[in-house]
Amino acid sequence: MATMSKHLVSVLTTVNAPYSSQLDGAELALCLSNNDLAKQYSGQVSSFLGDVPIESQIEFADEHHISLGDLKAFASTFSAWSGETYNLAA
Repeated sequence: MATMSKHLVSVLTTVNAPYSSQLDGAELALCLSNNDLAKQYSGQVSSFLGDVPIESQIEFADEHHISLGDLKAFASTFSAWSGETYNLAA
């Protein structure tokens, strides 16, 4: 459990660092499953997909019951909307 806590803290610190509106793990996971919500928190979602190492993205998604296929599909959809390029969207 301590390992997950450190992992979650690392992901959330990276994602939330520049923003006054802070997401917790459940909120971030919901954003990764809902395009409309992701657009409301586009900075954090973009940071997750672009700044968090892929291994950590996959671990986070797994811990929140998001399949790798769903995460990749989301990354592709969000990439098309945002105009950004993300490794998982490739």
